[in-house]
Amino acid sequence: MKAITVVPGEPGRVRVEEVPEPAEREGSLLVEGRLLGICGTDVDIVERGYGWLPPGQDRLVIGHESLGTVLEAPPDSGFAPGDHVVGIVRRPDPEPCDPCSQGEWDFCRNGGYTERGIKERNGYGSRHWRVEPEFAVRVDPGLGDCGVLLEPASVLAKAWEQTDHIFARSSWRPRTALVTGAGPIGLLAALMGVQRGLEVHVLDREDRPPKSTLARDVGAVFHTGDVRSAGVAPDVVIECTGHGPLVFEVTKAATPNSVVCLTGISGGSAPARVSTDDANNHLVLGNTVVFGTVNAARRHYEQAARALAAADRAWLDRLITRKVPMDDYAQALRKKPDDVKVVVDLRT
Repeated sequence: MKAITVVPGEPGRVRVEEVPEPAEREGSLLVEGRLLGICGTDVDIVERGYGWLPPGQDRLVIGHESLGTVLEAPPDSGFAPGDHVVGIVRRPDPEPCDPCSQGEWDFCRNGGYTERGIKERNGYGSRHWRVEPEFAVRVDPGLGDCGVLLEPASVLAKAWEQTDHIFARSSWRPRTALVTGAGPIGLLAALMGVQRGLEVHVLDREDRPPKSTLARDVGAVFHTGDVRSAGVAPDVVIECTGHGPLVFEVTKAATPNSVVCLTGISGGSAPARVSTDDANNHLVLGNTVVFGTVNAARRHYEQAARALAAADRAWLDRLITRKVPMDDYAQALRKKPDDVKVVVDLRT
C-alpha cells in the first residue's frame, strides 16, 4: 500500500512509497484512510527535525490528524465496517505514570508516551492503518470530510475544559473571550466560545479572507492590529499564535480574575523587552491564571466530536481550503496566502 514517509529534519527525503499492509498487532480495527490533516507540527517534523523515528526503523509514516472508514472490526469492538473514525494520537507510557494509568496521557509526567506520526510510532498517512478500538473515536458520518478536523478540535476542547475548571474557583463567570490567531486552531477556539454563549473576539494580523470572513460568520467580532487597539477587555483569552510577546500583551488587556490559555508553540527566538516585575504584579493583583495546554485525552476527542456535530456544516466545510493528493504532500507543507486547513486525500 502507499504511505507518506519522512526522515525528520530532511525535507528532501519526503516520499510516497509502497510499504507493507499494517500488522494486526497494531490494532484490531482495519481502517481505510480518507483524509490526513496538515499542521505546524508536521512542518516542524519535516523541516526542523522535531519527531522521533519508530525503534529500529529509518523512516516515519507521518500524519496525526486522521479520518478513515472502518473496513474490519471484531464483533466486540464497538465498531462496525463503514464507521467513520479518527485515531487518537498519543499512547500512554508502557510503564505508566499516574496520569497515564488513568487515561490522561495528555498529562504524562515522565515523557514515556508515544504519538502516532510524531514520536516513535508510525502515523496515519497511509492508504490503510490499524488502531486499537480504545484509541479510535467514531465521528458523525454527516460531517463528511470535516471529520478530519476532530483532532485539532480536541486540543481546543481540552483548552476550554481546563479553562472552565479554573473558573470554578469563583462564583463569577466569564462573558467575553479573545482568541488570538485566525488559523484553524483559532477559528475552532472561536467556534467553541460562541457555542458557550460568550461574546467572542478574534484578533489576527490582517483582515484577509477567508480567515476574517470565517471568524465573522461563526459569530465572532474580528480585529486586526495589536491587543490595545482592539479595545477588548477579555475575561478569557485563548492564545493560538505562539508569539511570545503577545502573551504579555493579552495578560495586560485581560480583566481581573481572567484566565489565559496558551495553545501555540513559539517558533522564533528574537529577544523582546518585558518588565517582569510589572507582569508579575499584574498577574498577582489581577488574580490572573496563565496556563499552557497540549494534546488531548479521549474525553476531549468526544467533546470535540459533539462540538463539530453541533456546528454549521457549511462553515466547517469552508475551513478546509485545499485538498491535495498524496504525491503533493511536500508542497502542501508550504501554506498559500488563502489557506486555512490543508488536507491530503489518501485515496488519490
